[in-house]
Amino acid sequence: MDYILEVKNLKKEYANFTLKDVSFKLPKGAIMGFIGENGAGKTTTIKIILDIIKNYQGEVTIMGMDLKNHDQEIKENIGVVLDDMFFPDVVTPSDIDKIMKDVYQNWDSKMFYDFLKEFSLIAKNQIKTFSKGMRKKLEIATALAHHPKLLILDEPTSGLDPVARAEVIDLFQNFIQNEECSVLFSSHITSDLEHIADYITFINNGEIVLSKTCDELLNNYAIVKCGSKDFAKLKPDDYLKYRKNKYNYEILIDNKKQFKKKYELEIIDKITLDELMVLMVKGVK
Repeated sequence: MDYILEVKNLKKEYANFTLKDVSFKLPKGAIMGFIGENGAGKTTTIKIILDIIKNYQGEVTIMGMDLKNHDQEIKENIGVVLDDMFFPDVVTPSDIDKIMKDVYQNWDSKMFYDFLKEFSLIAKNQIKTFSKGMRKKLEIATALAHHPKLLILDEPTSGLDPVARAEVIDLFQNFIQNEECSVLFSSHITSDLEHIADYITFINNGEIVLSKTCDELLNNYAIVKCGSKDFAKLKPDDYLKYRKNKYNYEILIDNKKQFKKKYELEIIDKITLDELMVLMVKGVK
């Protein structure tokens, strides 16, 4: 399998937080959802991949090139939308077009203006007149208009209404259709990821908890709900985490077929990413 992005053993220490041995791989032609609580390490990881954060341990390989030795060539092939990204308020989309022509060799003015038209963004209006959602659309248009191979997106749909989110998600799906381009998509709106992600990587407290295909999660993971008597019969090796609620237990399993054979308990077949995150973070073993 060809990988467009390989992250290996990343470590970065701060006074009150440490990124620990973060590793995952993103294949070509795929979308990876990158999930976790606020402060879990998503943005730190993304900024290391983008060479914004320096002085880290570990390796980042993009398109087969080591980030530390090929940073300029790699940046030509990455489109970026960051949650804390911004353009100065007095700049217009037309100004951005002129600036980006000097930044990217493959900058495509026609594509950029086509996106402006599609997103109903007026090229001569200053950004200070744009809503948060309009600014986000402008960032996405800018990220796509130099024909990158890899899109790195940190909360790209925040501030967008459901219709606009659906339009943007369609753009990301079209982006990977040639099977040469990929997307790393960090979002708290996990329903967006459930619709488009091929892989899910979950980070918690600076560590990767899981990195799997969505098919694996849907086919193998589930939530079991039962009372205290039935819970007492379960062997700890047969589940990952559990939470005790007022009326029952919620149990996270990753072996649905085997569990069904062994125990006669009701299973909720489809687990949401929100439920997975809550049980992995708040549940106990």
